[in-house]
Amino acid sequence: MTNKIILETIKSNLSEAIRVIMSNKVRTLLTALGIIFGVAAVITMLAIGKGAEQEILAQLDLVGVNNIVVTPIPDEADENNSESEDDSGASRTIRFSKGLDLLDVSSIEKNIPTVKKLSPEIILETYVIKKGKQSSVKLIGITNSFFETSNIQIAQGENFTKRQTVNALPVCIIGKKVEKKLFTRESAIGKYIKVKDVWLKVIGIIEEKLISETAQENLGIRDLNQDIYIPVKTFLVRYKDRKIISDKTMDIGGGMVIMGGNNNGPKKRKPRGNYHQIDKLTIQVNNSNELKSTAEVISKMLKRKHNDMLDFEISIPIHLLKQQQKTKQIFNIVLSIIAGISLLIGGIGIMNIMLASILERTKEIGIMKAIGATKQDIILQFLSESILISLGGGILGCILGIIASYILELATGIETIVSIGSILLSFLVATFIGLIFGVFPAKSAANKNPIDAIRHE
Repeated sequence: MTNKIILETIKSNLSEAIRVIMSNKVRTLLTALGIIFGVAAVITMLAIGKGAEQEILAQLDLVGVNNIVVTPIPDEADENNSESEDDSGASRTIRFSKGLDLLDVSSIEKNIPTVKKLSPEIILETYVIKKGKQSSVKLIGITNSFFETSNIQIAQGENFTKRQTVNALPVCIIGKKVEKKLFTRESAIGKYIKVKDVWLKVIGIIEEKLISETAQENLGIRDLNQDIYIPVKTFLVRYKDRKIISDKTMDIGGGMVIMGGNNNGPKKRKPRGNYHQIDKLTIQVNNSNELKSTAEVISKMLKRKHNDMLDFEISIPIHLLKQQQKTKQIFNIVLSIIAGISLLIGGIGIMNIMLASILERTKEIGIMKAIGATKQDIILQFLSESILISLGGGILGCILGIIASYILELATGIETIVSIGSILLSFLVATFIGLIFGVFPAKSAANKNPIDAIRHE
């Protein structure tokens, strides 16, 4: 019986609240605007934060948790940074570096115990020909460790065998986009493609990786789906070995480039361009806490092997990602605070309108109390109104937030992920605000003296 009375009371209060709200539609909508925009802002901010978190995790998966990346710095010397002549005007010498090469890879592997795997890469901008059509492509010389350090799986086919890598056989593994471009509606496995002047047999296709433009720009990651991969030895034998070219064209003596002088002063050193044998070296260590110390040891070793020339750059991608993540978290916190303030203002708006509504309905409150309504009945009546306004604003805010997140992603390219959790959280917050900010007006109405309220003009 008691439960039935409670249900009837709730039903009666809700019916009355709906009647009051419908009789003041414009005022109710204006009251709910603060909640609508506040909830929409919270959902959008949470969607941006979730998208940023997902992007960081995806980038982390691409660069690897325990990886160190060494990239060479090509020689771009010109007259502004070339050597100056000494006081006597005599000939002088310039330091010479052999560049980043496979000997460095071997040395690091043998002498640094914290290193788990090494993955050298040689990159060539070239073209592929299929059925008379020529397309631009990146040809990458790699070892089998590349797929492990980059967290890439072979989706179809197989990895390079020892025989293929040792004998520099013309085989390749291609990205998914390359397969779609060259082999429409057919499998590429076992087929041949002509890359520059060499026919390569496709033995594998890597799984498709979604790589955002932001990741490519911030971390220097290529779109791996558009590359063609061949063994390092195949690359050096059948395409290009910059180390051999450099050795033939450079006048080297005891690790130095000899520069002659004459009456007109010393000769200017011409840029060597990219004299490095490899274009990138990814080093995977055993534990993440060894990253910094290992990077320092590698830097000292390479500097010594390169004749004290700093013609390489060492970076730790996970540290860059953590800095990026921290910046995004601070940005999201600031935006969430702004969204929270918007909700707070919405709550104050509800309280303000409810107080104004009580003043208008003072005589009605007096009559209700005179015919037997208790304080609890009055409180429940006005709380029902404020909660219904908040719930309506919350529903509209959720719809607006989802639409805003979608439009934001289309317009700016910022990844947004709207989760059920963020919608429920925003909805519950809106309801809570309606409850909290409705308590004071409800109590104010319940505490009115019935006789004074009836006499109120």
